This record gives sequence, C-alpha cells and structure tokens, in this order.
Amino acid sequence: MKHLLTIVKYVLLLSISVALMWYAVRGQDLSRIGHYIATANYFWLTLTLTLSALGYFSRAYRWQMQLDASQTPAPYWAVYHAMMVGYLANLVLPRMGEVIRCSVLRRTSGVPVQVALGTVVTERVIDVLVLLGLIVSLLLLDFNTFWNFVTVQVLGGRYESLARNRTPLLIAAVIAGVLLLAAGYALFRNLERLRQNAFFNKGVLFVKGLLAGVFSVLKLEKKGVFLMHTLFTWAVYYLMDYLAFFCFPETYNLDMKAGLAVLTFGAFGMAAPVAGGIGPFHVMVQGILLVYGVSKEAGIAYALVVHGAQTLLVVLMGGISFVAVAAADKGSVLTEAEALAEEPLTTE
Repeated sequence: MKHLLTIVKYVLLLSISVALMWYAVRGQDLSRIGHYIATANYFWLTLTLTLSALGYFSRAYRWQMQLDASQTPAPYWAVYHAMMVGYLANLVLPRMGEVIRCSVLRRTSGVPVQVALGTVVTERVIDVLVLLGLIVSLLLLDFNTFWNFVTVQVLGGRYESLARNRTPLLIAAVIAGVLLLAAGYALFRNLERLRQNAFFNKGVLFVKGLLAGVFSVLKLEKKGVFLMHTLFTWAVYYLMDYLAFFCFPETYNLDMKAGLAVLTFGAFGMAAPVAGGIGPFHVMVQGILLVYGVSKEAGIAYALVVHGAQTLLVVLMGGISFVAVAAADKGSVLTEAEALAEEPLTTE
C-alpha cells in the first residue's frame, strides 16, 4: 500500500509539472520559441554554468563547515559527492534529495543521518532568510514591478474583489488558529502517554539529533568564512540569471533590478515540491519577465534555456558523483534512502 501511495504521489506531482508547462506555452507560437532558443548567444550561458559549478563547490565547503561544527567531520569530497547525488535525486524524486544526500554521507563517512539532516535544515533556514532579504530589496528598489506581478500574474486581476471582500480570508485565518490551538491542547493532554510510546521516543531522539545539526552554525569557528560562502552562493545564483539576459535580444537590455526579480520569483518556483522545479520555475520566470515587457515566447525561451542548462549541469556533476560514490560503496544508496524516508530515524 505504501508503494502504491508513493507512486500516486509522484505521478500527481509529475502531472502538476506537465500542466504548468502546458499553461506556460499554451496559445503561443512554438516556432518562435524554437527560434529564440536556436539563436541564443550561448557564450553567456557557458559563463553562467562555470559560475554555477563554482557555486556547488562553495556550497559543499559550507556544508562541511557545518558538519565540523556538529562534531561529525567528513572529508570534503565525500561531502561534495553526497550533496551532488542529492541534487541529482531531486530531479526525479521531489524533496527526497535531502534525505538521500544524508544517507550517502552516512555510508561514506559515518555521519549520523539526523545530524546531517539538521545541518541541511539549517541551510534551508538560511536560504529562506536570504530569500526574504531579496524580497525586501526588490520592494525597496522596484516596488511597482513587484506589485504588478503579484496583482496581475499571481492574483490574475482578482485583487480588487479580494480587497473589497476580506471575509473568506478572515474565516480561513480563524479556522487555522482554532485547529492549531486544538492540536496543541491535545498534545499537552496526552504528553505523558506519548512518552510511553516507543515510536514517540524514537522521534524525540531524532529531533535531538536534528537540533544538534540546526544549531551547528552557532558553533562555527570561522563564521566570517561561512557568511562569505553563503553570500558567494547567492551572488552566483544572481549572476546566473542576470548574465543569461544577454543570451536573447528581448532580454538583452534588462537591468540588474530585473535580474533580482527573476532570481527572487525563480527561487519560489524552484522551491515547489515538484521534480527539479519543472513547471513552477518556468511559469514564475515567464510571468515576471512579462511584467518587464518581455513577450511570453521570449520569456518561456529564457526559462527553458536557463533551467535546461542548469539541469544538464546537475546531471553531469551529480552523475560523476554518483559513480564516485558507487565505486567506493557497492551497496544500494537509493534503496536505503527510500527506507529511511518511510521509517523513523534513530541515533546510531
């Protein structure tokens, strides 16, 4: 039954990606999109891929710093290969890459899964904080463009009706608050009973290991270096999107604020729980470029080229890392990772 539900889940997520891709290209001149892709200046794309590769190396070093601070050190290349195998897995199994990369690292370096997963959670928290900073920067630098995207592209012109009638939003907020309070009360009333449950105790042990990884950033010896790698990673993301403007005539004259907008909304698309952000990324990027006066055909061509190139790079670098891990460990990493995703994790 579990396997059936897993299959249904992935089929549903794949269907969402397909539906969003269809939405992005419907009613458009496909031959024009093909022309944009065929005549793009790929010199700039090659430059962005070079920067992207450097960004992956930097991100791996940052993760190694977190593991060292958690008292679970691992060799740099073991950390790098585990990370890239995880990114590769995310192209096929949405959100499974985080678990898989921690499983790979346990097999290759003996790092407990819950500790490694805690450091990954810290990464995600830091990424969210950076993303919030990007949103604030976009609001300050180009509020009108941001607001036009939200009201026209996201709300589809329904902003006025929502502003006039806020009752449904208030009712939803009240219901969510009541459900949250009810869940908290039920947990408090049954806390002693839960402490007698073996599954609950395993969960507590896992959370403790998770928190050890999360708070690892506070124990870093070189916080400045960690911050530098974080800023470098996001600078690479920005340059990847901005330099790709020079690939197409319609985006060639877009300014750096447009690059910030594409980075911000594209990040939301990549964060969607679908394989490799396929679909949501394309819709978000096409929508924000439309606000800047770029045609739908040119916008989707830009999104396809940028996303496709990054995907190919992950396949190449992740594939090399997978071979390196497989050569060092004859066991089935993916099989173990799938088992870990379905069962509670305990300390080693």
